[in-house]
Amino acid sequence: MQKTPRHIAIIMDGNGRWAGKRNLPRIMGHRAGVKAVDIITEACVRLGIEALTLYTFSTENWKRPKKEVDALMEMLQKNLKSNRDKMVGNNIRFNVIGRLGELPPPLKKALDEMMRTTKDNTGMVLTLALNYGGRQELVDAFKAACAEAEEKRADVSSWKTEDIESFLYTRGLPDPDLVIRTSGEMRLSNFLLWQSAYSELYVTETLWPDFTPAELDKALKDFAGRERRFGG
Repeated sequence: MQKTPRHIAIIMDGNGRWAGKRNLPRIMGHRAGVKAVDIITEACVRLGIEALTLYTFSTENWKRPKKEVDALMEMLQKNLKSNRDKMVGNNIRFNVIGRLGELPPPLKKALDEMMRTTKDNTGMVLTLALNYGGRQELVDAFKAACAEAEEKRADVSSWKTEDIESFLYTRGLPDPDLVIRTSGEMRLSNFLLWQSAYSELYVTETLWPDFTPAELDKALKDFAGRERRFGG
């Protein structure tokens, strides 16, 4: 039985509630959430996790107030620049998935620079899901698959799961072994719908800014005690 997940994916939920409990603006909750990202990323590096994927901003999050969205985008951009040396020092390869063309140009530039800077790193792959939606990913994958099939006049009747996976945003990454959701909500919220088909799910009431390495350890111990059958 696999005791340690190769790939952990996290639905980071609860920043707004964390701020509300403290009578703080929602943006303060997001700032606390960014600090939690840095702490958990370093913890995963120490544990030897191969891949960590974080649900950072969904396609539905654009419905939030513009002021909040703008502040989030600026915060992400600044965090990328301030963490560049740390990423290199920790041998992390940075990755991002989602409809990136719809992101603000300054943020897109910062993302591209971080990916270029870390592309030769050989350690953990840190993936941010930005402007990401699982259904949208499948739509984009099927469009790309259809275009390639038409161009190459391929016989799609022989295609298997692996053929479709090659068109997903996450191609090259293993499927997540463990999906963690903070704040107690019991749903995937359009996150890695294809990839999570056989993932183990772990839900905690802990709000994301309060999710510490000790909380991560609880999730890993729970994972280690499960028997993964994959339908068998």
